[in-house]
Amino acid sequence: MNASRPYKVMQIMAGAPVGGVETFFFDAVLALAEAGLQQHVVVRDNAPFQLGRLKAAGVPYDIAGFSPWLGFPTHRVLRKATEAFKPDIIQYWSGRAATYAPKWKAHHIGWYGGYRERWRFASCEYFIGITPDLVDHIHKQGVPLQNIALIHTLADYTPQAPVDRATFDTPKDAPLLLALARLHWKKGLDILLDALARVPEAYLWIAGEGEDRAKLEAQTKRLGLGNRVRFLGWRTDREALLATADICVFPSRYEPFGTVTIEAWAAKIPLIAAASQGPGAYVENEVNGMLIPIDDTDALVIAIQRLIAEPELRARIVAGGTNSYEEGFTKDVYVRDVFAFYDRVMKDRQ
Repeated sequence: MNASRPYKVMQIMAGAPVGGVETFFFDAVLALAEAGLQQHVVVRDNAPFQLGRLKAAGVPYDIAGFSPWLGFPTHRVLRKATEAFKPDIIQYWSGRAATYAPKWKAHHIGWYGGYRERWRFASCEYFIGITPDLVDHIHKQGVPLQNIALIHTLADYTPQAPVDRATFDTPKDAPLLLALARLHWKKGLDILLDALARVPEAYLWIAGEGEDRAKLEAQTKRLGLGNRVRFLGWRTDREALLATADICVFPSRYEPFGTVTIEAWAAKIPLIAAASQGPGAYVENEVNGMLIPIDDTDALVIAIQRLIAEPELRARIVAGGTNSYEEGFTKDVYVRDVFAFYDRVMKDRQ
């Protein structure tokens, strides 16, 4: 899809080195660039792989620290960048980014990927929410509905060859579960380990990093799972991992949306998700995934066992996930919806 626009957009993100939101941000910028949108990006210098993607695509960017203690250097970077690029729209992809809003006459858009407070986006007049519940959350903070757009995330999925299971000492014929998640309590990986202990034939790969790694490794050892669990660290080959696994498990306790959901749909792999905010709104049990209660180890064990034992259920869930992905979460759908909102914003300015 290529439908270039006459306006220019500055995209500002003050994110972590890795994470689902950060991955989506770069995927979104690159999708819009491919469609012909002129953009300038301001980000932290903490994701060399993603910065390499921007460079390869010819998307210009500046580096800023976004320090909560020393703001002057970031303000200077943003001032120089806006004066040079002269954006018509500035979009902020986090509350911290929005607190550094440059004094520039443009339309300012705040992106809500979670339940943020409105005051952090004080410079913004327009907003994007990634779920209906987030749109409602923004509206309840005093923003008129006509200034809010519901725009889902996307999975820019390109199939890759599977990883050789021998790389991580995993039998070819063993049921393989995959978790793509930051190693944090919110992600519910402790529940997944408890469930795995009751499914002795299955192996688990966990792709991600985070502050709870030591706790999860200790739990793995305590449960006697060391021979069936692999901690892969943060990976840039998510498509290959999804192509290798048999089941994608997403047991998050808190998840405003959860890009893993649509990555699993795009990869045509059966999904098990806990009914946190985002998956609870989009995953239909036994239609496009297995939806289980949060923190319910018994339900997770049953879901895993059924997907291992019931090929017809697996096929039905994969087909439903494919339909959900193609109807609402492809790159073309995302670009179409973003351009429609940007067009409306620019028309309001006239």
